[in-house]
Amino acid sequence: MLDWLFTIGGAVAIVLACKAWVINPYRIPTSSMEPMLHCARPGDGCEAGTSDRVLANRFIYHFRDPERREIVVFKTPPLARQECGSEGTFVKRLIGLPGEVWEERSGFVYINGKKLDEPYIQPARRDSQTLGLADLPPRGKYTRIPEGFYLMMGDNRHSSCDSRRWGLVPRKNLIGKVFATYWPLGRISRKLVAAGILTPVLAIACAFLARRHRQPHEQA
Repeated sequence: MLDWLFTIGGAVAIVLACKAWVINPYRIPTSSMEPMLHCARPGDGCEAGTSDRVLANRFIYHFRDPERREIVVFKTPPLARQECGSEGTFVKRLIGLPGEVWEERSGFVYINGKKLDEPYIQPARRDSQTLGLADLPPRGKYTRIPEGFYLMMGDNRHSSCDSRRWGLVPRKNLIGKVFATYWPLGRISRKLVAAGILTPVLAIACAFLARRHRQPHEQA
């Protein structure tokens, strides 16, 4: 009996450590990141029958700086509740880095005056806004993204509640980088398959043993 208790206790400790420091699962509830990450119909703008489940690397930003175009899980700024009707954990694409000048001109992003190549944006999902950093909350404060802050945007630009609505995200709010989709089976990332058997088994085990998926509480 004692052996069983130690075994169960050890398994629980491994799962909790996995969730706290290594990887964590998330469900995509809205169309904010379509078509890269799917949400389930009949949700507005959703393309799939089942919401994607993704895995986030929780330790990577302890070893290097976040990079542009990475899909990031982060804790929402306080204004998100007012602007989006929800708060908690969001999943967005990192677009603006510290020290940069960000603009959106008729729906196209410019960084330091140069148009950003964004092949992941579908023309039908692009918006037509023209904005600068001074238009982001707190309005009139920034001309450049300050050190330690990042600008996040959803891929479904005309239906994403993101930095344009609630402002920049401090680095301390970043949880991790989304590195793989593990569900549904037809959407499993090639990275997991290419890594062989061990990585997907451990990743999916951590995800399912966590019992309850942590979900980005966002409204796109």
